[in-house]
Amino acid sequence: MSDFLRKSVCVVAMAVVPTAAFAAALPSSVRPAIPAEVQQLICVDYRALKNSDTAQQLKAQVLPENLKQFEVALKGAGIDPDRDVDQLAFISYRNPKQGVQVVGAAQGIFANKAVLRKLKLKKVRPVKYHSADIYPMSGGMEMSFLDETTLLFGESQALRGAIDARDGYVPTLDSNPEIANLIGDVESGTVWSILDQKGTQNMLISAMGDASRLADYDTVKKRILGSRYTMNFSNGVNFDLDVITTDTVTAATLSSLVKAGVLYRKMTASSVEKAALEDVTVNSDSSKLQMHFKADDKQFQSLIHTSLFAAVSR
Repeated sequence: MSDFLRKSVCVVAMAVVPTAAFAAALPSSVRPAIPAEVQQLICVDYRALKNSDTAQQLKAQVLPENLKQFEVALKGAGIDPDRDVDQLAFISYRNPKQGVQVVGAAQGIFANKAVLRKLKLKKVRPVKYHSADIYPMSGGMEMSFLDETTLLFGESQALRGAIDARDGYVPTLDSNPEIANLIGDVESGTVWSILDQKGTQNMLISAMGDASRLADYDTVKKRILGSRYTMNFSNGVNFDLDVITTDTVTAATLSSLVKAGVLYRKMTASSVEKAALEDVTVNSDSSKLQMHFKADDKQFQSLIHTSLFAAVSR
């Protein structure tokens, strides 16, 4: 399925907390480091990771390899992710020459001086890029402190692209109001994400399956502007997705198509998958398609091991 949904379920692995609710507002230190050509932005409260059996099961199954490498690399630098990291943000952005780049930002209490001293003792030396010091990490990744509480990490080109934005060499998120304006309504969620037009189109094609081949979808897809979702876990798992379109007719048509996609999937679904699909509601409100899913922890843990979940997490 789409990169959007694959990353979404990876985020769930880091955030499910059945007994508590947190918010993952975008850190003010991270926002200037987001290039304008954002494909997707995901924010999650990382403190939740160690508090849920569901999260641990998801982590083992779908956590991306580069995040595992990041955790190992942090420990090598003297940072304990479970203890020191409060929040993670993942930024996918389009670079005209290198294609889609992904950079991460971790916020927490890092004891910077101790970390830098340990790197120095290991003879790990930074490379200067603009005003930033970039340090190598294991697994081919690099990191740079934006300030005392924010660490930027990723592969070389992705990291430098984010630093270019932070230092004013390329346009930033705030110069892209269609995407930036999606954030305000979702950043109070435990986990939230925004996705641009092209990414939303691809996500819906994957989500609808055969229904996306209908002529109506080809007509309305150009009128899709972007999407956003929140996930909250104070009482089971609650997922709310808004797809923003240009007008009410497009939203209503898209709602009908997504409902058709749910019906298509039910035809070949297992009993566990059918039960999950029964809990999906789809409607339209003004120019928005709205999708809601709710499950208790037991239902969700059962869904993890189904072919439907495997399809959306690859």
